[in-house]
Amino acid sequence: MKQLVAYITAGFPDKNFSLDLVDVLLESGVDKLELGIPFSDPVADGPIIEVANLKALQNGFKIDTLFEMSRIIAPKIETYWMGYFNPFYHRGLENFAKKAQEFGVKGFIVPDLPHEEALPFVPLMSQYNTAFISFVAPTDSKDRIATVVKHATEFIYLVAYAGITGSGTSEDLSKTIEYIKAYSQTPLFVGFGVNEKTAQEKAKGVDGVIVGSAFVEVLLDESLSSTQKMAKIAKIAKSIKEKINS
Repeated sequence: MKQLVAYITAGFPDKNFSLDLVDVLLESGVDKLELGIPFSDPVADGPIIEVANLKALQNGFKIDTLFEMSRIIAPKIETYWMGYFNPFYHRGLENFAKKAQEFGVKGFIVPDLPHEEALPFVPLMSQYNTAFISFVAPTDSKDRIATVVKHATEFIYLVAYAGITGSGTSEDLSKTIEYIKAYSQTPLFVGFGVNEKTAQEKAKGVDGVIVGSAFVEVLLDESLSSTQKMAKIAKIAKSIKEKINS
């Protein structure tokens, strides 16, 4: 069965809501969780997730909030920290790796850390049984893909298009998927622009999809109550899980 990976912005709109939302996502068929670390300049993210990042920071999010949440969440669902390199660098990558091992967080997703710059940290990550998730883009050459996925662990993140999250752009990924599978048996998930309308098509040839903006957009809808937001996100998650496996 193909897997559904959900991204949420940690602590948005607040910590307790996020914790409850994870339970709802689990009940709705989500297999893995990207717990996003709010950052002031999320360069790979579109306006939806950017606004959620800024609101979380304005509401008092701290790195300790991430740790408190992860202690509760990681035992329930396979959890990854998704964030930009600045917070990891500022608080110390080894400190994050130690905390990840303590809580059972599986790895880090760092979109602004190129493969070559991540390599020196791999031994440190391995020491604490955590991983950097490898990114592949449709613009990568066959040789580049071979290099990036050679030692990939946990899963490979295939960016569906060159751009930012949530923009809904479409590109032919068939050749990129073919190259990745030629060089790695690591599960392959596609992200960027995955929603109810696109999920079935984007899931072709891969092992799962990553959904973020479609969920966060609901959280930003101030016309909905907290209960309504939970229900709507649950409905979206169930729909996507069904579509990628139909």
